[in-house]
Amino acid sequence: MTESRDWYKQAVFYQIWVRSFADGNGDGIGDLYGVYDKLEYVRSLGANAIWFNPLYPSPNADYGYDISDYCDIHPDYGDLDQFKKVLDKAHSLGMKVVMDLVVNHTSDEHPWFLESRKGRDNPYSDYYIWRDVPNNWKSLFEGDAWEYDSLRGQYYLHLFAKKQPDLNMDNPKVREEVKKILRFWLDLGIDGFREDVINFISKREGLPNGISFLPILGDMIHYKDGPHIHEYMKEFREVCDEYGAVQIGEGPMTTVGNALTYLSGEKKSLDMMFSFDHMTADCLYTEYMHRPFRLVKLKRALSKWQKRLGDRAWNTLYLENHDHPRVISRYGSEHYHRESGTALATAYLFLKGTPFIYQGQEIGMTNIRLSSIDRYVDVSSKNNYEKYHLKDDLKSRLRRIHISSRDSARTPMQWDDTRYAGFSEAKPWFYVNRNYKRINVKLQEEDKDSILNFYRKCIRIRQKSRTLVFGAYREYLPADPNVYVYERELNNIHYLIVVSFAPVKIPMPVPGALKGIPVQRVLTNYPALHKEGETLHLPFDFLHLQPYEAAMFRYRKAASASYDSVDKDSASGRVK
Repeated sequence: MTESRDWYKQAVFYQIWVRSFADGNGDGIGDLYGVYDKLEYVRSLGANAIWFNPLYPSPNADYGYDISDYCDIHPDYGDLDQFKKVLDKAHSLGMKVVMDLVVNHTSDEHPWFLESRKGRDNPYSDYYIWRDVPNNWKSLFEGDAWEYDSLRGQYYLHLFAKKQPDLNMDNPKVREEVKKILRFWLDLGIDGFREDVINFISKREGLPNGISFLPILGDMIHYKDGPHIHEYMKEFREVCDEYGAVQIGEGPMTTVGNALTYLSGEKKSLDMMFSFDHMTADCLYTEYMHRPFRLVKLKRALSKWQKRLGDRAWNTLYLENHDHPRVISRYGSEHYHRESGTALATAYLFLKGTPFIYQGQEIGMTNIRLSSIDRYVDVSSKNNYEKYHLKDDLKSRLRRIHISSRDSARTPMQWDDTRYAGFSEAKPWFYVNRNYKRINVKLQEEDKDSILNFYRKCIRIRQKSRTLVFGAYREYLPADPNVYVYERELNNIHYLIVVSFAPVKIPMPVPGALKGIPVQRVLTNYPALHKEGETLHLPFDFLHLQPYEAAMFRYRKAASASYDSVDKDSASGRVK
């Protein structure tokens, strides 16, 4: 085994959706040439790991998550030689690289599927799930979960888009193919995988009908955390163990209890798992089924995972990725753009776990609002528009898309205020958000109090502190609808994180256990009002918080507390 995979615990990941990150060859599509040129920028944030969304050849029915070749690079992005250059440069800058692994399904243009559909007795016949008579499952993206193939004369299962047929992981030959994929990329030198909807790969034997009156969940009980999931995951883990590779799972609808079976104990097969609990504070099963944001619901979800995982397993910390709309437009305020963007950063970057920052999040990119559904390209957005809330008027249905579409996370990165936001010299493949002249990297580089520089400051503080990496978590005021207050503690070194989610000035009751304690303010997003480094006593009654104010205080509860000892709260063994 090579280096211990525990490096991820002190890492900060930057997620790159390459198609919209930076165009290096001038064709309007982001690529690995653009990534290569921007790696110093990524490192300047303090990030020491990168997660790439799928880079593989794909027809782009689901923009890369429908893979037609697992062991090559999409020609839009470059080639394997260019990927190796990016990988080598990232490593030279002290950054690890993790690739997306998508093995619940392939593209219907993958050679395996093209062979499988030819008949029932060829070597690839059972690489996919075929039936003469389908069950009643619904796809998460496009109507029924079964599509009739006239060449084979049977139906194939697709839990997602029609062009994403599900692999039959019960076939040992398919699992051997997955292991070959793992070895191919690990031999190239990558450091691990983020494994897409990995808890769906084992379906219940016989594929029984779902419960019709439970949309989505009624089917999911038959393929989420299926009967052989841990058996199959163990096989993949054994390959990754040979390389010391990190494995990060994505687990839709996963409970904390289920996650622990992947993350701890004898069945451990993952180092971290992306859950969705905290991303449903304004929706039901999908973002399209939108409800008003409730901070108490968000806090409850975050605290549940913090407390239940505790020292037993490791958390992923994120507020944005390629599958969710922009968080300022969801949980913050576009009116209080800088304030809410920095507040949201404070709220999650100091939790226990590994932070993930999605491209553009660090400058506060917001949702795009297009004039018609025809202008959106995301398959799930189009399906939601045609499937749900059909009694609403067209304007209301389109507003739901503005709020929920994954396309908002996939608009070109806003680098500067030149044409096409500095993403490309050619017309980009997708629309640039109109606010790029006031929200862009160049402008925020020049502003010491920008969201971008606030992210850098937060990451520096986190990476210098063992308490903020490994310390225990405790929440205060869980029922308060306006503020998120929590504490991190290790060896009597404490940090109190206070974040207002209110668009007005509010009083915040000081928790009784903290009243009168001398504290040092180490972070504020209102630098004109407060001085970082100042020592003060928490009042006996209330802190008065500005709209979306965020602050962090450092202290010790022992009578002999000294800030000299607090300042020695330094992390060791960090990823360089």
